[in-house]
Amino acid sequence: MSATRRQILSRTGASVAGIAFAGAFSELFAGTAAARGHAGYGPLVPDPAGLLDLPKGFRYQVLSRQGDPLRSGEGPVPSNFDGMAAFAGRRGRVHLVRNHENRVTGKIGVPTVQGLTYDPAAKGGCTAIELDGRNNVLGERVAIAGTAVNCAGGPTPWGTWLTCEETEDKAGTNGYTKDHGFIFEVDGADPHRTGAVPLTAMGRFQHEAIAVDPRSGIVYETEDAFQHPFGLFYRFLPEKPLGGHGSLRAGGALEAMRVPGVPDLSVVQETGASFDGVEWVPVPDPQAAETPIRLQDFGPRGITHAQKLEGCYWGGRAVYFVSSFARAKDGSAATHFGQVWKYEPHRRRLTLVVVFGPSTDIQLPGESPDNICLAPSGGLMVSEDGDGAQHVYGVSRKGEVYAMARGAQNIGTPDAPEWGEFAGVTFSPDGQTMYVNCYTPGTTFAVTGPWC
Repeated sequence: MSATRRQILSRTGASVAGIAFAGAFSELFAGTAAARGHAGYGPLVPDPAGLLDLPKGFRYQVLSRQGDPLRSGEGPVPSNFDGMAAFAGRRGRVHLVRNHENRVTGKIGVPTVQGLTYDPAAKGGCTAIELDGRNNVLGERVAIAGTAVNCAGGPTPWGTWLTCEETEDKAGTNGYTKDHGFIFEVDGADPHRTGAVPLTAMGRFQHEAIAVDPRSGIVYETEDAFQHPFGLFYRFLPEKPLGGHGSLRAGGALEAMRVPGVPDLSVVQETGASFDGVEWVPVPDPQAAETPIRLQDFGPRGITHAQKLEGCYWGGRAVYFVSSFARAKDGSAATHFGQVWKYEPHRRRLTLVVVFGPSTDIQLPGESPDNICLAPSGGLMVSEDGDGAQHVYGVSRKGEVYAMARGAQNIGTPDAPEWGEFAGVTFSPDGQTMYVNCYTPGTTFAVTGPWC
């Protein structure tokens, strides 16, 4: 049961995006403040500065841009802004921790810093921005360096960021001196508390995002594998659940999800379809020393795969995760333009909550949801990752979808795409500011206004 992904949006952007989705949207907000929902804030107003279009009454601040000097003096702000989270600091301050998805070809690598660098040959990592209560930048520094392709991740209940490497490159590949494909813990307020230590027990694969069950401490992980048979959905059972800073280093067990009778999630096309008796199968070799995990032997019943597993978050008593799209031409069992799945651990039940339908918009043909964020003011924020103009869309409890932000067109910008995708959408602890990144050219915005 799919629906139209997008109705045609006016060329001026002066009207709210009329996008219809299918699915039980109220499910996405169960047990959260976002259950209030919101129907939108009105049409986008073109920005005279040509950076970020927002609804009337909203304004933005540019907090950081790639290439500018870091406040710490450690070097330039790195390129390729991606996943991000905001954490409460002392005296009303906010600490933003931001990924830099740099490969070895990255334009501006994360500067190496003693005690915070894993592999000096790698250009990825995280930076941390410290803000006061008015979003004035008080500091900006390296939080971890020497990691690779830091795409997304997720916050922990104890206030740290788990940054994920979306690669499986081993030492000796692309000049790397160490194996990559791990998760690292990052403390935005005091990076040296966490250092640059890979959480190896959590698996070595093309990580995308994580979500932590605040009751059990189990960590759920998505895998955005690029090639067939695509990625798996994992859970990590830590030896010291909810143990705070550094506790994940104690190790634990990594398992992959098996949905009996469903080898590929893309074949499920009806919202509300549920599968009971979900199984969790121990991963034979979490380090993938010889064989990538998704290709390992999980027994005669196999394992469940899915293309483009990306966003992941915890809400109520369930974990939600996104398959951005699936394409039969790539080897997927079926085609779709985006799914949101819900897994309820206490019921061992997996449910398809939302299906995104095909695009009908020729001018703005972006096709897939990526990062997902629950908005304290009500609703869901979705970062678009596709072709054409890029948006942050809001989704209300009733399935009403509206454009919250639109990025500038990078006309004449050297080495940048025509449109820069959005990433890392997150909210301040008090819910009064939305922070969001433009991936390229790297820009971090703080958006304030009449959130309600």
